[in-house]
Amino acid sequence: MFPLSTVLFPGAGLSLHVFEPRYRQLTVDCLRGDRELGVVLIRRGSEVGGGDERVDVGTVARIETATPLADGRWRLAMVGAHRLRVREWLADDPYPLATVDDLPDDAPAPDAAAVARAEAAVRRVRALLSELGQQPALVGPLDRGDAVGGGQSALSAAWRLCGLAPVTPFDGQRLLEIDGPDERLAVLAELADATADDLARLLAGG
Repeated sequence: MFPLSTVLFPGAGLSLHVFEPRYRQLTVDCLRGDRELGVVLIRRGSEVGGGDERVDVGTVARIETATPLADGRWRLAMVGAHRLRVREWLADDPYPLATVDDLPDDAPAPDAAAVARAEAAVRRVRALLSELGQQPALVGPLDRGDAVGGGQSALSAAWRLCGLAPVTPFDGQRLLEIDGPDERLAVLAELADATADDLARLLAGG
């Protein structure tokens, strides 16, 4: 397990610089095995040194590339696979360990109208952030050229929207823990709209 101060969504990418000895060992062990580890948000505390308080719903991450650096450090590029729930935290020896259950994929796939509503809200807030020079606006299709529709494409687009939305880690955790895709997208749209309204007032000088 790799507790972090960020939320990883299924399908999203994550880059890490691994420097703590315990996580260097975790990296080596993962590379010798199935290249998978669990990523969970730290509710309270720091990424470095241990003693943190962690949430119980996270994401299985697969190591796509691992680049060794000097002194045993690593640069990792990972992608989220699917959600997990921690059944029990074990001793942090030699690094954080837990017994976990895989959470099932969303079924049925999200409604196309719910995806479109959330997409419009996320595009709006990213456009406003672009005007402030903080984040690039979204251009082009969401999911590698796939049309947003039914089935796996809609599910992938829905998770991608969660990763693209400028939400706090705790709001991201809230989205990750919602089981129903349509409910998750509705909450995402509300969060994005609220942020966009605040940004619009800021840009208007209000």
